[in-house]
Amino acid sequence: MESRRSKVALLAGILGGLALFDIVLGPLLIKLGILSPLDGFRYVFGIGVLEGLVALPLGLIGLFLTRGGAATGRNLAWLGVGAGALIFAMVAANSLPPVPPINDITTNADDPPSFAADPADAGRDMTYPSDYVAQAREAYPDLAPIELAAAPADALAQGQRAAESLGWKVTVVRAPAGEFEAQVVSALFEFVDDVAVRVRPQGTGSVIDVRSKSRDGQSDLGANAARIRRFQDALTN
Repeated sequence: MESRRSKVALLAGILGGLALFDIVLGPLLIKLGILSPLDGFRYVFGIGVLEGLVALPLGLIGLFLTRGGAATGRNLAWLGVGAGALIFAMVAANSLPPVPPINDITTNADDPPSFAADPADAGRDMTYPSDYVAQAREAYPDLAPIELAAAPADALAQGQRAAESLGWKVTVVRAPAGEFEAQVVSALFEFVDDVAVRVRPQGTGSVIDVRSKSRDGQSDLGANAARIRRFQDALTN
């Protein structure tokens, strides 16, 4: 008598295949300009992640149900397990410690650098949110103004070189004010973050403040704070 095919294994295989398809399709649609970075991430890539996380336990159940030839569809169950395990590992590798749901970080919350008027920012409130101050200080107590022995003009030039060495695109330089702005575009999803750097004299040297703000989403998963730390390392090492 021919064994019946396990419906659980079939579902695991379908979800596993869809998961692999969607996690590739999301970034591709963003690159082609068909979807915005946020929509491609949320509604295609994100759905693919969910499909994979569901496929994993279903695939394990499917392997149990098809053991010893009790039912067919074992290859489909393995597809669900493989795709789900891959996506689970990807999510786990990119997991960060708990961070507050904020997306605008600065080294000086009392007097943060400001952004110049930009058509891309039309309709966006670019002031630093007051309710972020306490959350940022608690989550990122190490972020503080950066002190340099260099004179302000030299410190500004050092800051620009550090930004460019990190792959930032410097978009605005206001040398008399000791300020410059840059954009950082993520490689996979093309999320755009804006960065403002301000240099002020301090004694015989300078003090530099940085502000990094995400254009999309509510939480940056710690990305802006990590960016500021990398900038500080590039500037001082």
